[in-house]
Amino acid sequence: MRPHFWYTTNQRNGILFLLAIIFIIQLLYHFLNFGNQEILAFNQDKINSLQHQIDSLHQHDLAIKKFKIYPFNPNYISDFKGYQLGMNTKQIDRLLAFRNKRLFVNSAKEFQQVTKISDSLLNSMSPYFKFPEWIQKKKKRRYDKNFSYHTIKHNISDISTNDINKANKNDFLSITGVDDDLSDRIIKYRSKLQGFSIPEQLFEVWGIHREVGSQILEVFSIIEKPVIDKINLNTASFKEVLSNPYINYELCVKIFDYRDEVAELQSISELKNIKGFPNKKYNRIVLYLHAQ
Repeated sequence: MRPHFWYTTNQRNGILFLLAIIFIIQLLYHFLNFGNQEILAFNQDKINSLQHQIDSLHQHDLAIKKFKIYPFNPNYISDFKGYQLGMNTKQIDRLLAFRNKRLFVNSAKEFQQVTKISDSLLNSMSPYFKFPEWIQKKKKRRYDKNFSYHTIKHNISDISTNDINKANKNDFLSITGVDDDLSDRIIKYRSKLQGFSIPEQLFEVWGIHREVGSQILEVFSIIEKPVIDKINLNTASFKEVLSNPYINYELCVKIFDYRDEVAELQSISELKNIKGFPNKKYNRIVLYLHAQ
């Protein structure tokens, strides 16, 4: 019987040869240094030059990605855009509060008066201000220094009606100081209101001069009050209430919070119980709402 670990002559020679190779490799690994002993000598000036090129390319890349300013109407600056232009939160809030009153700035000077931004910031922003065309036309048209609205003679011989809610564009054009743009805005705002219910609503038209508005009301009046389709505040949707020309988003939220709190309004006058409710606009707001 053969031993368990029995090898032939060729097998024993192969094992010895393998052990010899392993031994030689160990000797080579021990006595030879495979590390790179070469010390690279760098030129510091060249390194600085390369770093400068890298920095230049980085700055160029930033310039390409930099926020670009395009002409815009400053009346509609958002919080984010105002921040990008360099305005702080107080300055932006002043503009938003001014706009919530349905007022508009019509020049760079008025923008500064409302927001109270510095001269330097105004100089950097104002070249990009873009006001509506009718504002530009108004700036080009200057009234004579001796002009008086009280001496205006109305060309009213051809007007179709004295009812401001039925007057057409040509009727309004008969008033000195009313041009095509203003006449169109009066009619457009009248449509938004479903008709003028209060004479003072005329002065809410964007860009109307108080003296011109007064002259219009000398010729036109509310002969027939408009029939307004009032919304039931207890069943109306958020979107329906927000369509009220005197209710902004913030006030609409407050109204719905109050409605949820009381479950149902017994009277529309309960709106005055809402904290922060604009009582000065109450008579206008309730033209479009009722509570049942």
